[in-house]
Amino acid sequence: MTGSDIPSSFRLAYVPGVTPTKWVRVWHERLPDTPLELVQATAADAPGLLADGGADAGLVRLPVDRDVLAAIPLYTETTVVVIPKDHVATAAEEVSLAELADEIVLHPLDDVLDWETLPGRPAVERPATTADAIELVAAGVGVLLVPQSLARLHHRKDLTYRPVPETPESRVALSWPQADEAPDLVEEFIGIVRGRTVNSTRGRAATPQRPTAKAKEKAKGKRAGTGGGQGGARHKPAAGRKSSSGGRAGGQSGKRGKPRGR
Repeated sequence: MTGSDIPSSFRLAYVPGVTPTKWVRVWHERLPDTPLELVQATAADAPGLLADGGADAGLVRLPVDRDVLAAIPLYTETTVVVIPKDHVATAAEEVSLAELADEIVLHPLDDVLDWETLPGRPAVERPATTADAIELVAAGVGVLLVPQSLARLHHRKDLTYRPVPETPESRVALSWPQADEAPDLVEEFIGIVRGRTVNSTRGRAATPQRPTAKAKEKAKGKRAGTGGGQGGARHKPAAGRKSSSGGRAGGQSGKRGKPRGR
């Protein structure tokens, strides 16, 4: 196998809480000869990883530096509060910020929410990671506000969560290094996350479908039937209309028969 025969690969970075499974599955269906390598990165490290060429594209959390990285926002996550299952707030379907005023609200160093002012009371120390903060919630030290996907990622049987309206929300985007034109494989992945079909004109690597043998035979028959002279198809007069000879199409002559004797 020569170097040109070796299929290129596509490296996709993704941050905790983001699940690329459905898009990766479509990639393997459409480009089975192009390997896709998943590269896990923290939300803080992902932009630098892309800028340095450590991945071709990434599913990241906004914001990113638009002078360095291009980005297409994909969705916005609901913010939830993670609480013990026996917490009084579990009686409600959602929790307001005012109800958290007396709670110790943990603020991990890897927090992905853009707070102007964190609600509740601050903890003595900031946990290093969201995973550490989850452990503290389970120990009854405080509560934690995170995007819903992170609450699911760190699920524990003794914890639950409730939506909290009017809080900062995390937006997830597909991002890649800025360029005049996105690389072909990045364009392919853009098409996948946007739900384009395999034959979309926006997909650069989409291959036009070849006509089947049946379609070729049908086309050949049409060409044979459009020639002039005797071989051409004749058009039958519409039913009920008179022919050029004055008779009705499909019937006998246009003359009426003699009336029967009474």
